[in-house]
Amino acid sequence: MADHDDLTTDSAPPWDEEPAERDENTVDIFGGPPADEPLQAGTPDSAPAAPAPAAPPTAESLSDPDAAYTVLARKYRPRTFEDLIGQEAMVRTLANAFSTGRIAHAFMLTGVRGVGKTTTARLLARALNYETDTVHGPSVDLTVEGRHCKAIIEGRHMDVLELDAASRTKVDEMRELLDGVRYAPVEARYKVYIIDEVHMLSTAAFNALLKTLEEPPPHAKFIFATTEIRKVPVTILSRTQRFDLRRVEPDVLVKHFGRIAAKEGAKVEEDGLALIARAAEGSVRDGLSLLDQAIVQGERGSTVTAAVVRDMLGLADRGQTIALFENVMSGKPGESLKGFRALWGFGADPAVVMLDLLDHCHSASVAKALGPDALSMPKEQAARLTAIGAQTSPGTLARLWQMLLKAHDEVRRAPDAMAAAEMAIIRLCYAADLPGPEEALKALRDGQPVGGGPGGGGGGSIGGGGAPGGALNAQARVMAAPMAPAAPVLASFEDVVKLIAEKRDIGLRLDVEQYVRPISFRPGAITFEAAPGAPGNLAGRLVRALKEWTGQPWLVAAEGGGGAESLMERQKREQREEMDAIRSDPFVASVLDAFPGAEIVEVRTIMTPETPPIEPDELEE
Repeated sequence: MADHDDLTTDSAPPWDEEPAERDENTVDIFGGPPADEPLQAGTPDSAPAAPAPAAPPTAESLSDPDAAYTVLARKYRPRTFEDLIGQEAMVRTLANAFSTGRIAHAFMLTGVRGVGKTTTARLLARALNYETDTVHGPSVDLTVEGRHCKAIIEGRHMDVLELDAASRTKVDEMRELLDGVRYAPVEARYKVYIIDEVHMLSTAAFNALLKTLEEPPPHAKFIFATTEIRKVPVTILSRTQRFDLRRVEPDVLVKHFGRIAAKEGAKVEEDGLALIARAAEGSVRDGLSLLDQAIVQGERGSTVTAAVVRDMLGLADRGQTIALFENVMSGKPGESLKGFRALWGFGADPAVVMLDLLDHCHSASVAKALGPDALSMPKEQAARLTAIGAQTSPGTLARLWQMLLKAHDEVRRAPDAMAAAEMAIIRLCYAADLPGPEEALKALRDGQPVGGGPGGGGGGSIGGGGAPGGALNAQARVMAAPMAPAAPVLASFEDVVKLIAEKRDIGLRLDVEQYVRPISFRPGAITFEAAPGAPGNLAGRLVRALKEWTGQPWLVAAEGGGGAESLMERQKREQREEMDAIRSDPFVASVLDAFPGAEIVEVRTIMTPETPPIEPDELEE
């Protein structure tokens, strides 16, 4: 009773007491208003005020440096199948399967990193469990958010289990997972199991999965994703529907990155976007990560140039590496080393330069076989590499490819990468002039000297001094002794073009054939009209080259007009005239009329074998 008596005091009740004094710099622990703000009307003093609804984010709040930033790869993750870029074949197959009701019970998604395997798996889980007020079946049209879409996107849906096989490789974990397969889904239509990097499961785990995958319950679907499809057992692959997600083409990536940069309010040059797309190697995620890095390279509102992107990636200027490749193919070690050191001074990685040279060798070989249209690069660069391929034999290109592969490996492992790259470039310059095995064998058989690299290459002796081998070596040295070359006689402009081709100056030859419209020619002087787009130093380059090759001074001047056709313009005109003559042929015209839409793609001249003359004796018989 004493305790009860203590409760009955004459003091005022707690709700009538004066509120405790509060520090104006503190916030109420229960979410009440600040000390200097009155309580809302109609709210009891003891109850906290109801929180005001959050205001929608504004441009100022989005640009707040303290706000949490979402990287572009996550911010622009596809939300529908239409947002997947470069995977139109897979989307078309899934759409047909869903429309006809022929939905597989297990899917295998494979491809390189960053092409959208996990994203596609989540989209498939949404499509399988898609449901709205009007749609009550699986659908690939996810433009309208369904009942389960938000939970699946956020990874909290109880019927969609997303697992990482890298952390659940044991058979016991797989059995524990499969124990729940036999139970029906709680909310959704299907219970979906998404297993990422499935190739990392152990053999026992694959065996435990095999039986369930072969005869799954009708309410269970499996979606697997892997980058190493060859490590997945064939028994698993045969029980899944496989989709190979392709690398995204660079031109598709450039357009995609351009749209995202515009949405972000950033300005990036198209050449810079092309560099990012090339460095991404078909991976959308890698490309978006690089774009994220490139956007912050410039000030707010400024344009990020291709040079800035190139410096960020540690790449060499593609035009300069093509010039380096031209000098290498022309057998000019001095100019090649100067070009490489210039790239080194700009911060280019020697291993990346070797990769660029490998790429140029491959492009020249492809252009030689398929033409310049087969190269996905600017037309000027494609024309330069096509000219290299046209003047180089396939055997030489193949040999240089093998040497570049070895050079790239040496540069990566060498203690001094720059020295290794320079030695490789010197070796390539001298190898560009070396004959192939067939040519060398033919020269030896005919008793002719075997050509060497630039400047000649004196080989060591093969045999002893007084032995017959020594005489052969002496004879070979006499045969291989360099003769003083006679000055070439240039009687016409065509002789100048032919000399440029013999000297294998690929860049100068391409510019002369494309931009020089000759007006007048005499030995020692050339006057021409420059075609649109001609480089400003063309006349000076031609003067220096002719003086070096002929030993005489030349006067080359460019005038305003009155020139004839350039060699390339004349060649195109002759091709058009030949094509018009073929189209006007009655037989060809009848064939074109019989097949509407047919076109003449290429004209080839077939060499007919010559018929041997008939001897008089054969006529008498």
